[in-house]
Amino acid sequence: MQQASSHLADRISLISVSSTARVSAEAEKLRRAGVDVVDFGVGEPDFPTPDNIKRAAIAALDQNFTRYTAMPGVQELRQAVVDRHKADYGTSYSVPECVVSVGGKHAIFNMTQALVGDGDEVIIPIPYWVTYYDVVNYAGGKPVLVETSEAEGFALTAAQVEKAITSKTRLIIVNSPCNPSGALVEQAEFEKIAHLAKKRGIWLMTDECYCRFLYDSDPYSVASVPGMKDTVIVAGSLSKTYAMTGWRIGFTLAPAEVCTAIIKLQSHSTSNPTSIAQKGAIEALNGPQDSVDVMLAEYRKRRDYVIGRLRAIPGITCAEPRGAFYAYPNISGALSPNGLRTPMEFAEKLLAEAHVAAVPGEAFGTERHVRISYATSMENIQKGLDRLESFVKKHSA
Repeated sequence: MQQASSHLADRISLISVSSTARVSAEAEKLRRAGVDVVDFGVGEPDFPTPDNIKRAAIAALDQNFTRYTAMPGVQELRQAVVDRHKADYGTSYSVPECVVSVGGKHAIFNMTQALVGDGDEVIIPIPYWVTYYDVVNYAGGKPVLVETSEAEGFALTAAQVEKAITSKTRLIIVNSPCNPSGALVEQAEFEKIAHLAKKRGIWLMTDECYCRFLYDSDPYSVASVPGMKDTVIVAGSLSKTYAMTGWRIGFTLAPAEVCTAIIKLQSHSTSNPTSIAQKGAIEALNGPQDSVDVMLAEYRKRRDYVIGRLRAIPGITCAEPRGAFYAYPNISGALSPNGLRTPMEFAEKLLAEAHVAAVPGEAFGTERHVRISYATSMENIQKGLDRLESFVKKHSA
């Protein structure tokens, strides 16, 4: 009897374990050992899911809404997605142009699998969310990394995108506001990128995971620009906006033929999103939106405190985040050839010695930064930054 080969498929080597997930796992390991860890690594709201959303899910259970649903989500939820997007951003999608997925990450995976083929180039701004690079690789594409300027707040420009376009460019990915930097692409600049993509026949994906969390401007979607719907793809999520990370509900808004391709893929992977979570999502989108404003006000207060504290630490500078709930401090002044040489070493020792979890910048394509999530209580933020400051001073002495 022949033994099965122990070799894994080649394609699995094209991706790595998420760096943010790895940091969270290390922090959890210390917690289980009784260590008091301040976790700045996880990008997850510390707010509870609003009660009205939870009640809708409980009602779904009571009504035995626990069976398979349509692959792209129930009609009522898809309608709620397009209605909410229209109310928030002035777009005009229809139900056939919407697919509900198992989280926003799943929406992005589906989209890259449906659109990106062997050798296709995908433009990704640096710093980038860790998953973009890996899912493009997994699809057989080639990530083309575009450096943004820290002095300009890491904001992507149309000129930077245009320089990176070649005859092989298939897709441009823009995340605004950005994870990890909190950078925002101004509306006028985003429109220039959209027009450039349309003119060159290139898909433009806008990852709108944090679009409702802006500190000094109104929420905006490039999909609202007239004439752009045939080249723009929206990847959205309820995870951050409604503190529903564990519910795993995301969505794609795209031309109907793209949605059809995504539904085909989803039918052989996850099938439908969880039935109960879909009912909660309908309530989230159709119900009161007050909770979003409450969270945003608290994130603004935390951001201002975090940036002030970070900039007061010798050796650290930090661009001001204009959205999301991350700070991306430049720690190059705290690195040295004879001490902490890289952000990876900095983050590893910070967790081991000071018991503060942060994600090293290498995960996001940079070599001078760490990411700090301030989606945690002010008490934790103060404690964590006290430890961070002491840690930097100790290793700079």
